[in-house]
Amino acid sequence: MLNHFIDLLGIEFQAVSHKERIISGIGAFLGIFFVYLTTQHFIGAQGAIVIIASMGSSAVLLFAVPHGNLSQPWPLIGGHLLSAIIGITCVQLIGNQLLAASVAVGLAVTVMYYARCTHPPGGATALGAVIGGPTVHELGFQFVITPVLLNTIIILVIAVVFNALFQWRRYPVSIHKFSESFKKETRKSAQVSPPSITHEGFVYALSQIDTFIDVDESDLLRIYELATDLTQDTGQHELQIKLNSCYSNGEYGNQWSVRQVLEIPSGSSDENKIIKYKVIAGYGRRKTATTTLEHFTNWTQYEVYRDEDNWRKVN
Repeated sequence: MLNHFIDLLGIEFQAVSHKERIISGIGAFLGIFFVYLTTQHFIGAQGAIVIIASMGSSAVLLFAVPHGNLSQPWPLIGGHLLSAIIGITCVQLIGNQLLAASVAVGLAVTVMYYARCTHPPGGATALGAVIGGPTVHELGFQFVITPVLLNTIIILVIAVVFNALFQWRRYPVSIHKFSESFKKETRKSAQVSPPSITHEGFVYALSQIDTFIDVDESDLLRIYELATDLTQDTGQHELQIKLNSCYSNGEYGNQWSVRQVLEIPSGSSDENKIIKYKVIAGYGRRKTATTTLEHFTNWTQYEVYRDEDNWRKVN
């Protein structure tokens, strides 16, 4: 019941270190500090309150999700600039503020889609241009240049410089594409076919990236399977079930589970032997139950072991 409730709320349990979380916070602090100083200079403290809100959202993307598609330079720049232009245009053409605000955000979302620069904070920029008050309205289209474009450049430069201080952070991602493609070419001759991916191996790989990935694990695995035309091997294999050992069902996403064998009674035939197990990770965690050895073996895909905060497949 608890697991279903957690899934319903969409609580994320990606393994991200404390260091990475603190680094993201420091980066966001630096970005907003300089952006606020700039905005306050051009439109004053009152007008800055509305405009800074959209940049605060951008700071979350650039420093907490630097590898995400929505965080890259073109979505950042294009999203804010196009949204600012749309917002100011709506202010000048539509007299009713409620209607102007609604149209501005709706158009901003649509235009960002077509311009391939979807950036969620852009919606806040369009809205801020409408409800920013007389200070913003008096600027007219100058608002697009100062403070929006200037703010965007400032936070972008800070994001590039700050993220470059940490080698596992790749921002913008395009800078690293050449080196990554070179590495793939050097491995191509040695790689006959793409390897299969287990849930444990995939989660471990995500933890080594050590940053938040803004996409569901099952979606990434599905993309991998489609791209490489892999089919999961469903054939049963001989696996000896041992007392106190842990086993995984090899499923993806929320269906993944790890069971530890608590009791294996002696006597009776192997097929009908009743074993006791406890779910220690994944779906049904903390549940204790019994089943036949045959059923448990059919459920099991491979043996696993605990590696700090991750589960690894026993080779």
